[in-house]
Amino acid sequence: MAVTLADVAARAGVSSATVSRVLNGNYPVAGSTRERVQRAVAELDYVVNGQARALAAATSDLVGVLVNDVADPFFGILASALQGEIGAGAAEPGGGKLAVVCNTGGSPEAELTYLTLLERQRAAGVVLTGGAVESERHTAAVSSRLARLAASGTRIVLCGRPPLAPPDETLPVMTVTFDNRGGARRLTEHLLSLGHRRIGYVAGPVDRTTTRHRLEGHRAALAAHGIGPDTDAGAISLRLTVHGGYDRESGYDAALELLRRDPELTAVVAANDTVALGVCAALRDRGLSIPGDVSVAGFDDLPFSGDASPALTTVRIPLAEAGARAGRLVMGRQAPPPGGVATVATELMVRGSTAPPASSGS
Repeated sequence: MAVTLADVAARAGVSSATVSRVLNGNYPVAGSTRERVQRAVAELDYVVNGQARALAAATSDLVGVLVNDVADPFFGILASALQGEIGAGAAEPGGGKLAVVCNTGGSPEAELTYLTLLERQRAAGVVLTGGAVESERHTAAVSSRLARLAASGTRIVLCGRPPLAPPDETLPVMTVTFDNRGGARRLTEHLLSLGHRRIGYVAGPVDRTTTRHRLEGHRAALAAHGIGPDTDAGAISLRLTVHGGYDRESGYDAALELLRRDPELTAVVAANDTVALGVCAALRDRGLSIPGDVSVAGFDDLPFSGDASPALTTVRIPLAEAGARAGRLVMGRQAPPPGGVATVATELMVRGSTAPPASSGS
């Protein structure tokens, strides 16, 4: 008589559900329990039902799209472009699939939960958008879930975040990443070329890759102009860096804090365009004009940026094009980029919100 899952459970002294978890690897199990189950499997020469496992590995018509904040235009544009590609040709045999947008709220725990749920649903594809959380523990947990998804036939694409670190060449993950460092550097170089030296910087959350990369680009531009951390001007620059969320309220509060730290600052670089709007509102409430008293710049070039008053100088990321490319990759309609990584270029958009500082006499 063939050995059953129940036989293994009885030999290991655990439930059948625990045996299933150990064999499938889709839930955390204590090390000692895992060893008992594996020993029982070996002793009983238990063979997993290949047909059942193949059925479990078959993918569905669902593609999960994970976003930090579905109300944020940045993620809305990406999700819309992704959904357009994922659903394309749905009426045709073997055509499109169902895109399910999963709003994590920026929570690492929610990100892991959604990946587990998508694994249970045997998702055909998963796209993770936006900056990654900088935590070795979280990165390892994400990599583990992605490995299980990939093993079951799920296509995986990262869009707007860097490749997995450390890279795992055995994990077939495709990446569409943005040149955040280069864009931030060009933006700060623009302000420096206008004559600004007292530049406030409103950064995003401290634990996000996007925040770090944009801040690194900003500081690289300063260092290239002799404003390094070991100079007086560099010390001022470090003091004029405030971290917050990627929302308007954070921009408003950060601008007031920057003015408190240095009432003479002449320019503010914001983490993104939404934060920049908050910065502008705070400056106006303090009776300051833009760019007459203080220049303001953002990042992303969201649709409202050109309609702001004055129009916002920013860095353009072609979000719709990037999202569409990620959609084609996750659907298998486009060949993977060399090395599995494609870098999307950014473009400086100079508009009316930046000008030389008033003290320059221009």
